[in-house]
Amino acid sequence: MNKRTKGNMAEDTAARYLENKGHKILEKNFYCKFGEVDIISISPSRELVFTEVKFRRSGMSGDPLEAVTPLKQKKICRSSLYFISKNPEYSELQIRYDVIGIRNAHEITHIENAFGYDW
Repeated sequence: MNKRTKGNMAEDTAARYLENKGHKILEKNFYCKFGEVDIISISPSRELVFTEVKFRRSGMSGDPLEAVTPLKQKKICRSSLYFISKNPEYSELQIRYDVIGIRNAHEITHIENAFGYDW
């Protein structure tokens, strides 16, 4: 199984996890000129949530949550602004940036408001 396939499986797991928490998934793997957002959803409290998903098969490669670097955060934030510009119907919602780390294919750690964007 290649890296992209494993990543897609982790993103599917994260999307199901979010749906079970009441999120409505709007997009998966949103690509634009600024970067990519793994999952875009609306939370039960009506927040527009941009979620980065990181997977690690074991702890040997470090914690998956540590892989969301400041540069990656910046790309996600820029991509989120682009998404909103193309989908103005969501412009009135509060924005939140989450990170989901998946380890060993079943240990899920979800950090809400993992980082912010300096507007």
